[in-house]
Amino acid sequence: MDLKQLEHFVAVAEERHFTRASRRLNLVQSGLSASIRALEEDLGGPLFIRSTRRVALTPAGEVLFEEARNVLAAARDARNAVTQVHGLARGRLSIGAIHGLAPFIDLPASLGTFRAAFGGIDIELTLDGSRALIDEVRDGRIDIAFTQPVMPAPDDLGSRMFACEGMVVVCGAQHPLAGAGDLRLADLVNETFADLRPDWSVRRLIDQSFAAAGLQRRTGFEVNDMPMLLDLAAQGLAITLVPESVAAARARDTRGAPVAIATLHAADEPCWELAAVFKGRQGEPLTPVARAFLDLLQLPEMATEAATEEAG
Repeated sequence: MDLKQLEHFVAVAEERHFTRASRRLNLVQSGLSASIRALEEDLGGPLFIRSTRRVALTPAGEVLFEEARNVLAAARDARNAVTQVHGLARGRLSIGAIHGLAPFIDLPASLGTFRAAFGGIDIELTLDGSRALIDEVRDGRIDIAFTQPVMPAPDDLGSRMFACEGMVVVCGAQHPLAGAGDLRLADLVNETFADLRPDWSVRRLIDQSFAAAGLQRRTGFEVNDMPMLLDLAAQGLAITLVPESVAAARARDTRGAPVAIATLHAADEPCWELAAVFKGRQGEPLTPVARAFLDLLQLPEMATEAATEEAG
């Protein structure tokens, strides 16, 4: 049993899904399955109950899950301690991000925690579209960009996956689709859509999904703000497609008009991904300051906080 196996195990345990975990780890699914099998053989029993759609932890897996998170956190703390000794007293951290990271990552809180740990590091933040951010990473103007991963992955860039989840339909509470399940994309082609602008990664993913299915749809509202997108759907003016966590956060918000959620059939469900993209390979940035920030961001307590944040 080694740290890499524990990282693989924790990813599957948190995602409850091998495919999503493999995307998050940038690891082929067969390699991830082999790593988990080797860990189970080493520990003498199964850690997961596998089904066609999801996986669940066995009692032994539940015990290992907590211990594995503690071990990985201790390892990251040790690396950060050594990094401080090796010269993070001064320097710069330049972060780029797409709009609407919450509820996946609370970037302001994460940067605040980093500043508390490394007070001598100057921090810069830029919000932009995915393509522009990737170009800035490649040119060295940004250390880390939080955006959709580039496919196929360029040889000069590395990434770490932070979110991989299905998208759902959001509509008004009285809409005929409210609460529906297993919808096909073809069921939506006669609806009016509220969309983000074409340079948003979410919009490109939706456009690509409909194009791959040979379908056309109508965009009646085009905005540059996720809350506005959801408010238009809440008023019954259109439907929209957003990541499941974003929809759930809006559904819990009682300050505006209520929304309803409808789910797509697994075969048609676009998978929205969020990754940290940087110069480097094999999941490691080239610069110590970028490595320190990503290690801090992946601490269990930070991940838990980000998962509970609501969309802005």
